[in-house]
Formats: sequence, C-alpha cells, structure tokens
Amino acid sequence: MIDPRRLRILRAVADHRTVTAAAAALYLTPSAVSQQLAALEQETGHALLTRSGRGVQLTAAGDILLTHAHTVLAQLELAEAELAAYAGGAAGEVTVAAFATGIAEVLAPAVRLLSGPHPGIRVRVRDAEGDESLPMVLDGEADVAVAVEYRGAPREDDLRLSRVPLYAEPFDAVLPAGHPLGLAAEVSLAELADSDWIGPYPGNPCHDVMQLACERAGFEPRQVHSSDDFRAVVALAGAGAGVALVPRSALRGMEGKGTVVRPVAGPAATRRVFAAVRRGAEDHPLIRPVLDALARAAGGLTTG
Repeated sequence: MIDPRRLRILRAVADHRTVTAAAAALYLTPSAVSQQLAALEQETGHALLTRSGRGVQLTAAGDILLTHAHTVLAQLELAEAELAAYAGGAAGEVTVAAFATGIAEVLAPAVRLLSGPHPGIRVRVRDAEGDESLPMVLDGEADVAVAVEYRGAPREDDLRLSRVPLYAEPFDAVLPAGHPLGLAAEVSLAELADSDWIGPYPGNPCHDVMQLACERAGFEPRQVHSSDDFRAVVALAGAGAGVALVPRSALRGMEGKGTVVRPVAGPAATRRVFAAVRRGAEDHPLIRPVLDALARAAGGLTTG
C-alpha cells in the first residue's frame, strides 16, 4: 500500500528539483525526505529518482507515479472539503498569498465583502511576488494564491491546481515629463528602442512582460535601473533616468511625479491575474467563499 504522505514528498521533490529544497518547503530535514523517498521506492518496487547534476529528476516510473499522485492528492483535498462541509461550520482561517497590487485591487475588497456574510472566516494575508504565491500554495504554506501569468508558471491544465480568472490589465508606457513622445496619443515601443529602461528584476513576472513586449517590437530593452517597487520605477522615470512599462493599476495615485503616462500602441502588454488553490480544495467551505469574494471584487476591473 502506498502511503499518500510520501506522495506529497515525491511531488515536492519534483517541484523543487532537489531534496534539500523540498525538505525546506515541507519543514522536514533532508534526511527525513530521503528516508521517505526510499520507503516509497520500496512500496512501489521501482527506482523513482535519479541524480542530475546537483539535483534530482524523476525516472520514468517516478513520472508515472507523480501523475497518479496529483489525482490522489486532489481527491484528498476534496475529501477534506466535503468533511468540512458536513461539519457545517464555515469558521476558520484562510491564508491568501498575493502580490502588493493584487492585495490592493482585489484581496482587500474581498476581505471587506466577506466580513458581512461570513464573519467566521478569518483571512490571513501574505505579501508575495506574483511568481512566489503558487509554490506557496503547492507547498501548503498558503491556501489561496492571487498570482499572475509568467514564464514557467504552471499551465492552466496543471493537475495540481484549480484556477479562477480574476482580471487582466494593460501596461502603460511611463516617460519623463518633456519626453518627445509625451504628446502622442499612444506610444510605439519600437520608438523607445534606444532608450534606457527601468524595470523589475529578472524573475519578477512584470520583467517577463516588459521583455516580451519589447521583443515583439523588435528589440531587447537596455535595462539600466532595476527595482521591484513601482513607486521607485516611476520616481526614476520622473528623474529622467529612463522609460518604463508599468501595470495600469500600479500607477494609481502616482500622478504628477514628473512623468507622462501613455497607452502602448499595437498589441498591449498585459498582466493576467488569477486565483489558484490546490485542486480538490476549491469547494472547501472556507475557501469557496474567499474565491467567490475575489471574483466579485475583480468584477469591475479591466479585463481582456
């Protein structure tokens, strides 16, 4: 009989690619993870992992078992949800990991929406960049993620996660006041190919959006200044240090900072935001109201 707890460990190792990283995510020691994996190999009668450089990768048998692990673990999440519903009390804590603008745009309004009809649900908020919240959900550190699409993100059909689309918003060009393109109705990114650029660090999903938008316009941006804080990005643009692409919602309240903001001509660079939970947990009596409140809060935002 396969112990489902060991399936969680197998999935963590597959996600993190090293025993040490998986152990840290699961709050276990590396030796404990190794022991559990060895026991799982004994239970299945197959080698499940092989070393690859400094990490590990799944064997063909490991890949087969991982596919079943996703189904088994999702079914366990569903069982917990149905038992919680049977117990009848929608009272408890739900941890939601979200990036700063997502907290302001949808999570804080969702908390307000929940306070009336669901006073027993306590939402615990954790600030996490758009590419950090999904691993937190998969590792059990959070119940819900408010995340954005990014390179390397789990696909929409990923068996580990269930998604709820929330909103999509364009990125606008932020130029220093007095920039030659400041009077244009729209800005073509190709016209900014020779500019110095200000943007998030590599790994931030918004950095990926900037890179892809510029690549589509036929150039690689010369990023001179880096910050993950859009207030700093706008301040640098206002100081004449360069140009930037910033999500529209992140620009609210930053008018009159020595910048000119213009929409981008052509196909818009877009940030797509969604909520995600571990598959099977979407109808948990604590989590479902949170997802519904997030969707309601996002209802009036830009979509596309």
